[in-house]
Amino acid sequence: MDNKYYDFPFYKWEKEKANDPFLRQPFGDSWIEYTWGEVGVMARKMATAISSYNLPPKSNIGLISKNCREWIIADLAVMMAGHISVPFFPTLQSFELEKLIDLGEVKLLFAGKLENWDEQSKGVKNIPVISFPHYENHSVINNSDKWEDLLKNNEPQKEDYYPQLDDIWTIVFTSGTTGNPKGVVLDYRTIFLTKIIVESDVNPLGMDRNGNNSFFSYLPLNHIFERVVLEFQCMRYGGTMSFVESLESFPKNLADVQPTTFAGVPRIYNKFKEKILEKMPQKRLNFLLSVPIISSLIKKKVRKSLGWSNANAIVSGAAFLPQELIEWYGKLGINILNGYGMTENCCVCSYLDTSTGEGKGSVGKPWDQVEIKIGENGEILNKSPYLLKEYYKNPDYTNEVLVDGWFNTGDKGHLDGNGYLHITGRVKDIFKTSKGKYIEPHLIEEKFEKSNLFQQLCIVGLGLAQPILLAVPNEQALTDKEKTEESLKKILLDFNSTADGYKKVKKIILLSEDWTSENGLTTPTLKIKRAKIDEAFSSRYQNWYNASEEVLWE
Repeated sequence: MDNKYYDFPFYKWEKEKANDPFLRQPFGDSWIEYTWGEVGVMARKMATAISSYNLPPKSNIGLISKNCREWIIADLAVMMAGHISVPFFPTLQSFELEKLIDLGEVKLLFAGKLENWDEQSKGVKNIPVISFPHYENHSVINNSDKWEDLLKNNEPQKEDYYPQLDDIWTIVFTSGTTGNPKGVVLDYRTIFLTKIIVESDVNPLGMDRNGNNSFFSYLPLNHIFERVVLEFQCMRYGGTMSFVESLESFPKNLADVQPTTFAGVPRIYNKFKEKILEKMPQKRLNFLLSVPIISSLIKKKVRKSLGWSNANAIVSGAAFLPQELIEWYGKLGINILNGYGMTENCCVCSYLDTSTGEGKGSVGKPWDQVEIKIGENGEILNKSPYLLKEYYKNPDYTNEVLVDGWFNTGDKGHLDGNGYLHITGRVKDIFKTSKGKYIEPHLIEEKFEKSNLFQQLCIVGLGLAQPILLAVPNEQALTDKEKTEESLKKILLDFNSTADGYKKVKKIILLSEDWTSENGLTTPTLKIKRAKIDEAFSSRYQNWYNASEEVLWE
């Protein structure tokens, strides 16, 4: 590549749009805005402050906080000071944080908008902490260097620091659906090259290259999806980034912003669907959409109510988006671009443009410069310039998954005759029944996701003669339990009538508690941890299996 330096596009907007809003933080009914110029000054002051700690060159600097304006400024400052960011999920417990700080060789930690710092701080030992300004209803961070004091006592760094493309940009510890988190090492080349995707004919994020973009940041910023799709695209192409104040204020904040690009995970799109159907049952919605004049009004009303009236692109990532959900939104005139990627390939692998109607049930075709092939065991292998350098301090695992330039994704799948990639599950998710038959749970779950009665579901059955379905019912299912049972019995009968004998689902168990990252049953981006589901419920599998009812309520 001709340019051996990361071009750091923030510097361009800092000058050209100095007086335009960049970061927008909500406080009740008000929004406080920082301009590009103001953020530049604060980031440069913080870079000077970081340098005052006399850390070794290219040190690893941690960052733990919910999304907020200071998160972005701190991340900028780390880069400007020539160091490496190591961001953490804000919900980590103290023993997890302590382990990752040690594994990541973190020398300094930014801590901010957190709810449980009193407990988390027990895992922070022998390193300095810089605390963000206090947010109402969040923890006070004591025994720290205060953000406000550092801004007041330091002059802005004058030089524009330009890292080389081979320099390490960040170390991202994956949340991990199985096993322990691993530190994915990404260099500046990976994030630099994502512009090739955005500037392709597809323009998947609907970017305006003149800076007229609006982003809404709510997914954890330490996750690669949010950083690549929002933070770095906003820095590269300009615009504003607005944050959410709290879970309760999410709908209001989103409605206020009406972003030009919206990114979500499948669980979010499921939740939006449930809310729409609570106000307008499916039968009525179908009728209204069948009337041409009314149909266009309904579609506009739904888009605005969801905060998408200005959206040039609506994107899903971080987990598999079911075809049923794609088609449901398609009937509302909403085409969700379904992306497939992971931390290890900087979120860039394949995409499905759902507006074409082609490639149904797939995650699309590879991006330019991305190669995909299927290994002997059905595992998806990926080669591209977006791949990780290594797993931090873990050469054995690096050599295990990076072989001859090919990354072993851990996902199982196949390429169809038209070049579309289909994911059939995780290599390690496959389990064997007591009959000795292997079950690929994802393929069965797809069939049950069409029911509109579940928030979450998981096919299990290790050691059972037949698989069973564990599910968390949604509000619609809870409204009339008797009707729900009848519907599920019919769905079960329909599935089992055409399924291979060993795949027939014996029972449906409706659980009383949501699966969340707090109770350890999902990752922070809401991907189900199957091993944890087994750990939590396997002692009850046999009793559920032997019950006389086909549908059981916990």
